Amino acid sequence: MRSDRRSLRHVFRETVCVPNSSSAGRRSHHCGGRRSDMSSEMTAQEVRLCGLLLQEHFGDVVEKVGTHLIRSGVLTLRALAHETKLPLDLVKKSLCVLMQHGMCAFGAGRRGPAGPVEYHIICERILHMLRYPRYIYTAKSLYGDTGELIVEEILQRGQMTMSSTVKTVADRLTHNMPEGQSMDYSEVVSAFSRLVETHFLQRCPPMASAESSSSGADNTPLPAVTQPTEPEDHPECYKLPYINLTGQGKRRRSSEDGEADPRAAKKAKTDSSERGDEGIYWQVNFQRFHLHFRDQAIISAVSCKLDQTSSEIVRTMLRMSEVTTPTHAAFTQALSANEIFRALPSSYNIARPILDQYLTLLVDDPMEFVGKTGDSGGGMYVVNLHRALANLARATLESVVQERFGSRSARIFRLLLRKRHLEQKQVEDFAMVPAKEAKDMLYTLLSENLVQLQEIPKTPDYAPSRTFYLYTVNQLPTARLLLQHCYKTVGNLIERRLYETKENKRLLEKSQRIEAILASLQATGAEAAQLTEVEEMITAPERQQLESLRHHINKLDSSENQVDETIFLLESYINSTQAPR
Repeated sequence: MRSDRRSLRHVFRETVCVPNSSSAGRRSHHCGGRRSDMSSEMTAQEVRLCGLLLQEHFGDVVEKVGTHLIRSGVLTLRALAHETKLPLDLVKKSLCVLMQHGMCAFGAGRRGPAGPVEYHIICERILHMLRYPRYIYTAKSLYGDTGELIVEEILQRGQMTMSSTVKTVADRLTHNMPEGQSMDYSEVVSAFSRLVETHFLQRCPPMASAESSSSGADNTPLPAVTQPTEPEDHPECYKLPYINLTGQGKRRRSSEDGEADPRAAKKAKTDSSERGDEGIYWQVNFQRFHLHFRDQAIISAVSCKLDQTSSEIVRTMLRMSEVTTPTHAAFTQALSANEIFRALPSSYNIARPILDQYLTLLVDDPMEFVGKTGDSGGGMYVVNLHRALANLARATLESVVQERFGSRSARIFRLLLRKRHLEQKQVEDFAMVPAKEAKDMLYTLLSENLVQLQEIPKTPDYAPSRTFYLYTVNQLPTARLLLQHCYKTVGNLIERRLYETKENKRLLEKSQRIEAILASLQATGAEAAQLTEVEEMITAPERQQLESLRHHINKLDSSENQVDETIFLLESYINSTQAPR
């Protein structure tokens, strides 16, 4: 997974393609989803993290344009170029890159259809870049190497046609196969189809008034364009086109690695227009991946709280309703005990009476992950998604308090979560902590905003002698506070990794050159003496320094992944509280 992260970063930084203005504009409007006012709500830590992610993946120019849009909200092209003091051509290319990846959208400005087009950033999509390695790893675990490369290619380019994705992935797989073997296009098409069937990939919905928006004039105002709906609202969102693509992947020759053949590129462009799916672009369905991550977190929590069999029953319930349950639903679709029993894999060997006992156990559990809604069909059961997310967020908060302040502070924190409001003397008694220690711990948690103090006066004058002082924990504000700390932590980790890489840039470049020479010699069948001579170009101290650097980078990558898991849980919980019940 860490290697996926590093390779994807390199690909983004070195080979990201900048589409021409007309094609990017023609497809970008639908990528953004609804117009967001997040720029006005973004905290300083989120703005900083977005800037670091843009800089790491796309470079300084795109980072400058994107960060300025985040801070300014909505701007026209001319205003953006003037305020960033960048050439107009560079601003256009930066906007094309952002729109190609769904991180920027445009629409009619304040003056209406006759006025200039205005651009706004979609911060949520930028923050998704932090999770790209996790998306790729998930695709690999579910659909193998082919699924991994399909998701990686689409993430790398933002959006691609099915035929182009199939050809690119087949060529990459063929290049890594032994001589004489090749990957058939039909196998890649099959993996692509499975990703679409399970909604991990979706069509980019077409933009209204596409003919007018594709005109090349910069100053020509766009007609009135309604903001695009969610991709799921499009009737053909998951409909696979028929593509005229047969054959096998081609092996890339070593002479083609350095520079591309213009004639080959022209031929590929001609071929792509004859495959039957021109104009139909596909993108990664981030929401579907997030639902999968949420389901896995719930299954893991049930397994830790109860046992493996209980988690497999919950897994079956989630799998049966994963495509039919709306994104922000509080519960899954109701399932009868008979349906659950029939859907359980035979390898589990769970008898019907045992299943009923487990379902009763899950319903009676205080965590309330599973609820019962009726008695028909042997009982109707649902997974309480919002309740599960609240419990997962609560466990995360308790874990953070325990790691930072110790087990006694965590005991007080859990006590306040359970009892809601307690006076200091009650906290001392219930937690069985000496008065002095309890006071110090409460004041420490209060200073960190993890605990709140509520005053309830007996009289209107708020006299201290006639006022109750109650300690309490508000889970939602505390989760938001911890989320900002996580954003800050990830930003620090990225900055540290960039610093380490910059400090050792010359050594890393030398190592990459030697690795490229070794690969070339091995491909041509060089002797062992030649390979040894090239390997000795890196001295022992340099090799030790490289090993130390890789160890540090791996630790930073692992830390980023762990913090991102916490970010995902907290974001999911916060979003669930805002969703309509």
